[in-house]
Amino acid sequence: MKTYLVGGAVRDRLLRRPVHERDWVVVGASEQDMLSRGFRPVGKDFPVFLHPDSGEEYALARTERKSGHGYGGFTVFASPEVTLEEDLQRRDLTVNAIAESPDGELIDPYDGRADLEARLLRHVSPAFSEDPLRILRVARFAARYHSLGFTVAPETMTLMQGMVDAGEVEHLVPERIWKEVSRALMEPHPDVFIQVLRECGALKVILPEVDRLFGVPQPPLHHPEVDTGDHVLRALRQAPADLPVRFAVLVHDLGKGITPEEILPSHRGHERAGLPLVKAVCERLRVPNPITSLSLGVCEYHLHCHKAFELNPKTLLKLLRTLDALRKPDKFEQFLQSCEADARGRLGLEDRDYPQVDYLRAARSAAANVDPQALIAEGFEGAELGKALDRARLRALTQLKNSYDTPGKP
Repeated sequence: MKTYLVGGAVRDRLLRRPVHERDWVVVGASEQDMLSRGFRPVGKDFPVFLHPDSGEEYALARTERKSGHGYGGFTVFASPEVTLEEDLQRRDLTVNAIAESPDGELIDPYDGRADLEARLLRHVSPAFSEDPLRILRVARFAARYHSLGFTVAPETMTLMQGMVDAGEVEHLVPERIWKEVSRALMEPHPDVFIQVLRECGALKVILPEVDRLFGVPQPPLHHPEVDTGDHVLRALRQAPADLPVRFAVLVHDLGKGITPEEILPSHRGHERAGLPLVKAVCERLRVPNPITSLSLGVCEYHLHCHKAFELNPKTLLKLLRTLDALRKPDKFEQFLQSCEADARGRLGLEDRDYPQVDYLRAARSAAANVDPQALIAEGFEGAELGKALDRARLRALTQLKNSYDTPGKP
């Protein structure tokens, strides 16, 4: 029985990056051997155990044989006879197929260290094509290591394109897709994830509504980058590392993908036109409700944010109510961050001033600071109390608007 550190822990140590978790492979042992040593079984599809002291994962060396479509279409074989090299061969990328022995010796049968040096994400073997989820994983790694200069090896990109053409991606279940998309959006360069998926053709299968945006023109006056897909990628680069915000930014302009050709490059009404598309994406991928709610709000009202200084107090109060800003200030802040990313996700405007967010924050505070207890003390109750609250909030918003040094239009 021998144990080896494998996967991301070895890869990231060689890249001099922080190692957050460690996974081990066990060669020459059976399930009974592991149980007799106090390991706790946790694997459903293949034998994985938790160490009785450290809690780290130890998996028996195994091989896999394709037996169906999609992520789960595999027959797993684990036994004491499976070698370390055989276990490493079933892994996705060479940079993830390096093992380290307890005394620090690196076992690297597929030249993962050379690919780390060359900054290449390259598949270990043709068996890569048996699991379509690996396409999303490669795109996610590209998003993670983009700043280090990593790119997808040409032969791996060709293989991924062939997998898409063969219809393999269509067999991925929504839960697995969302898990990879949500993780990738939190990487340092989420736009690279989208770019890699588009290059191999997987984007049009997984997120056709986003894929459709590329090549759709916008007015150069407001969008110097012109291309809508390019704008979405730029906006993603501007978005803070917050999953609901980044997903909302990704889908905020879906309506532009169905703008009638005869009115291009104008996109009048694209906000409401995009709502059914955002709903469809969220339902298909089973996106959590809070993220869905934010995404719909950003899709429908991002132009209201851009035109905040032009809104009259009644419209402003209606916007705050619609976005539930008075009860959920954190969600409203996510809305503002999404709109700011949209405003700055434009060629040459990445560092533009965007005072609208401060104005809308002040508006929310002004409306929220109206004290209903004071109105109750004046004798208002029931429906009349609601009307009195509205009047007081409108007065507060009117005072704010009058006192604000209104800048030029964005």
